[in-house]
Amino acid sequence: MIKKYSTAIVLSLFVCHANAGIRQYSADLDNSTWQLSNDSRLECSLSHQIPNYGEAKFYSKANRRANMEFELDMMRLPDTYSLAELRSVAPKWRPGIAGRTIADMKLHKQFSPGLPKKIAWTMLNELDQGMSPTFYYNDWYSDNEKVSVGLSTAKFQRAYQKFIGCIGNLLNYSFDDIAYTVLNFEFGGDKFTKSSQRRMAMISEYLSLDQSMELVLIDAYTDSYGGRWTNQKTSEKRANKIRSYFIKNGIDPSRIEAKGYGEKRHVASNSTILGREKNRRVVIRMDKP
Repeated sequence: MIKKYSTAIVLSLFVCHANAGIRQYSADLDNSTWQLSNDSRLECSLSHQIPNYGEAKFYSKANRRANMEFELDMMRLPDTYSLAELRSVAPKWRPGIAGRTIADMKLHKQFSPGLPKKIAWTMLNELDQGMSPTFYYNDWYSDNEKVSVGLSTAKFQRAYQKFIGCIGNLLNYSFDDIAYTVLNFEFGGDKFTKSSQRRMAMISEYLSLDQSMELVLIDAYTDSYGGRWTNQKTSEKRANKIRSYFIKNGIDPSRIEAKGYGEKRHVASNSTILGREKNRRVVIRMDKP
């Protein structure tokens, strides 16, 4: 009986000693919050507050390729360069389940660290299965301490389902895909070619969602067939048509500049049908903060 009691004391002392040098940050059951902090067709963000430490955030943006990233926004940024080990750990209410190493995260001096697509999805899958992704690293302010930062599984599921629904509704193109666009017109008028009609539909949809556009420049050109004066007026008509189209989609008129250049600045020969089609164009350039 005395031997068993002594063994228990030794084990207890060992556990206390092992945890003495680790400063732990994680949300308990009552304080754990997960929320869809950004819910639009341009960006989806799933955020988690870590008391006294900062915020963990998963986010995906409108793009031609599916994407996902993770960012750990710290209240105190790293003061040096180091590595953090990322492990999947079972929460306290699931004893006996073994954890595993997921990856290493680079901690860059004075920058919030982030992780790429594959690891971010792995972390989400672990949370979905009731495991807690946890970071371990040496404290850059104290040589004798380690830090652990855990993501709580409490109240995760409902917010995660909303997040997945948001991702499924993202646009399949980004601002960079339409920031510089060349539209072409059919001969002798201001009617778009079919491919340009599809492009305008994309731009219109994006502009209806993103109100942060700072400047839209519209430059219209023609081929050299017809009189110069007529071509000049045709290019102005085309530019103003697009300007009116954007205004109807909520863009402030003061942020739109439309100009017609007529026959100037050809990009191809006017001696061929294909060349003239390239010259009958409108160039749209968009800037945002």
